[in-house]
Amino acid sequence: MSKPKVSFKQINKLAIPAIVAGIAEPLLSITDTAIVGNVEVNPIESLAAVGIAGSFLSAIFWILAQTRSAISAIIAQYLGANKLPSIQTLPAQIITINISLSILIYIVTLFFVEAIFKLYNADGLILTYTVDYYKIRAIGLPLTIFTFSVFGIFRGLQNTYWPMIISVFGTVLNIVLDYAFVFGIEGFIAPMHIKGAAYASVIAQGFMALLSLILVIKKTPFSLRFRFPFNKEVKRLLLLSLNLFIRALALNIALYFANAFATKYGNNYIAAQTIAFQIWLFFAFFIDGYSSVGNIVSGRLLGEKDYRNLWKLSIDLTKYAALVTLILCVVCFLFYKPIGSLFTKESIVLDTFYSIFWIVIIMQPLNAIAFVFDGLFKGLAEAVTLRNTLLIATFLGFIPALLIGDYFGLQLYAIWIAFTIWMFVRMLILVITFRKKFMSKTH
Repeated sequence: MSKPKVSFKQINKLAIPAIVAGIAEPLLSITDTAIVGNVEVNPIESLAAVGIAGSFLSAIFWILAQTRSAISAIIAQYLGANKLPSIQTLPAQIITINISLSILIYIVTLFFVEAIFKLYNADGLILTYTVDYYKIRAIGLPLTIFTFSVFGIFRGLQNTYWPMIISVFGTVLNIVLDYAFVFGIEGFIAPMHIKGAAYASVIAQGFMALLSLILVIKKTPFSLRFRFPFNKEVKRLLLLSLNLFIRALALNIALYFANAFATKYGNNYIAAQTIAFQIWLFFAFFIDGYSSVGNIVSGRLLGEKDYRNLWKLSIDLTKYAALVTLILCVVCFLFYKPIGSLFTKESIVLDTFYSIFWIVIIMQPLNAIAFVFDGLFKGLAEAVTLRNTLLIATFLGFIPALLIGDYFGLQLYAIWIAFTIWMFVRMLILVITFRKKFMSKTH
């Protein structure tokens, strides 16, 4: 007798909290971007600096945070197989490794911070602002990595509610502190300009990490006390994470080239690119709610060997994510001009942004399909497939398209055409691979 498929209600019970939690992450960056872009002193340079430093920080976050998906996949598979006690020590061991690595990366990057951002073509006042922002904001790196790891534990346990609560409180706190620190409160807090945005983010990240610590102890069966010997799954998890590291590295090479080329074109271009990319990220994390369901549920279905419902899940998630994306696209086209003016009042930046915003919007349904299958493969622990897909998409899709577009003087058009090709290649490979792997098992 076949098992009932994962219902619409079950999917949305996981997806809606995951969407709320997911959009909290880009909202932190969007808040920094919007507030810093509206300062009275050097708004274009400030906006560019947040974009450059934010891009590099995102690269580090995404590379280190890949263990979140690995933890989630393994816990979900053990949950589906009814063997959770076998990995009791695993989360604490991986979290310890992650935090130690993030602290090391923070210390090392401080010694080379100016050289790093000169590679992004930053100089003068933009370089100064970028370095100032990074030195403060990166203090929160270990805190964010810890929080992401805890999110992975909850996702593996099929729970997206507590990550949502943590994210909402952290986002609200960040927004309040951003206004207070950047613009100041007369008689209480002096305006801190771009440094204020960085301090606000670090405090919010610290609050989220503390809340994560309390909830993981009280709401999960796992202890965070590090104990030897290493769990038997540590090797597998680190191998999964390594392949996901390489995947994230390829992803961030594409982002590096995008920001480096935009900076080369001029201050108004990197400022406009910063706004466009923050909106792209917002879409990505919004869609990630349904991608997360794939990540969470596919691991459990694999543990149960329920391939028929795994196939049905892929179809349902694609439909729901595409529908949500289409709604977001319509909203963006209806409020095309007001959206840009939220981030800056500089007409030269807005004109540049409006010229390419439509590309950012129309590529989103493509992204929806790619992100859903990305989540499914993460849940299935198919890290090699994800790694190879990103390597192909970046080095045979994105970079050649960007270089050709740059040669013909397309500037930001070149960057966003390259992003569109990048996502199309990712989507195509993942959909074809999934069909080959699981379609035959449904009969």
